[in-house]
Amino acid sequence: MSEPVPITANTVLPARREAVTLLTEDGLRLVGELSLPLGREPLATLVLLHPLPTRGGMMDSHLHRKIAWRLPALAGVAVLRFNTRGTASEAGRSEGRFDDAVGERWDVAAALAHVTRLGLPDVWLVGWSFGTDLALMHGCDPAVRGAVLISPPLRWSGPEHLRAWARSGKPVVCLVPEHDSHLPPEPARRRFGADLPTARVVDFPGAKHLMVGRAEEVLDAIVSAVLPQVPTPLPRTWSGPCERRQVTIHTP
Repeated sequence: MSEPVPITANTVLPARREAVTLLTEDGLRLVGELSLPLGREPLATLVLLHPLPTRGGMMDSHLHRKIAWRLPALAGVAVLRFNTRGTASEAGRSEGRFDDAVGERWDVAAALAHVTRLGLPDVWLVGWSFGTDLALMHGCDPAVRGAVLISPPLRWSGPEHLRAWARSGKPVVCLVPEHDSHLPPEPARRRFGADLPTARVVDFPGAKHLMVGRAEEVLDAIVSAVLPQVPTPLPRTWSGPCERRQVTIHTP
């Protein structure tokens, strides 16, 4: 056993990773990656929905790549991340063009169809910013166990979408930065409380919308919501093989 090394922003822990192509019902091919735990079946499945692509959001946005690089090894989860229509990352550009959260419903459906076809267990949506609107608008699906919403702006989604989640009884956990420029904790409690009173709002004191410097806490909160039997905080060091990877960030 090697000496433990710190898990840093560029650390990639072991997993079975494969490039995937998601096919939408309106005929587009979306770029994605599936990461699975090594040597065991996944305990749960995370489908990641990234921030606004017109502002640089993509499957490599910092929280999403850290989820994919760490959680298969640290928590035993499967992670599917992908670029919504028209979005580019180091893995490539998905076909189509940004559609203001309307056509993206087919992208969410294609991702859910993929993990369902593979028989992956306990599917949770993990949306971040724009991705939270996609989760609320298009993700209340029989295949979905629940949702974790990181920095939800409630910009495209409306009361009718919150009420649909309320009727479903599915758990919704909202990770809300104290200094979020879109929707800080108290307004978030009022907005969710009016139409989705079962949503749990978790404050992130001192944090801003992009959760820079708070990735470890965000990953802990995701695991606590999805797999409460897994102890948190997660390990901050790793003993064993791992890689370091520098990602090229694509601008819109």
